[in-house]
Amino acid sequence: MPQVVLRPGDVVHVGAEASVQFSGDRALTFRVIRVDPRVTYDGWIWLDGYVVGPAGNALQRRRIFVRQDGLRPIRVNHVPAPRNGGPRSANRP
Repeated sequence: MPQVVLRPGDVVHVGAEASVQFSGDRALTFRVIRVDPRVTYDGWIWLDGYVVGPAGNALQRRRIFVRQDGLRPIRVNHVPAPRNGGPRSANRP
C-alpha cells in the first residue's frame, strides 16, 4: 500500500494499525495541523492535531507518535452551517 502523504487539514483514522495505544475503543479520528519534520524510527511520525468528534468538532489537541502506514485517510464532506440563521439577502444592509 502506498504511503499516505499528510498535510495540515487532513483527517485520518488512527487505530491499532497506527499504534497499539489506539486499539479497540481507543481509536480516534484525527485532524492534522502539523507533521513534525524530524527524523524518527523508520515509518513512524509525530503529528500535532485535534481529536475530532462525530459532529466534526475539535475535542482535544494532541501530539501523537504513529506508524504512517497505519493511518487511514477519511474523506470529509463538511459544509459550514449558515451564520445567523441563513444566507444574507442582497436587500439587507
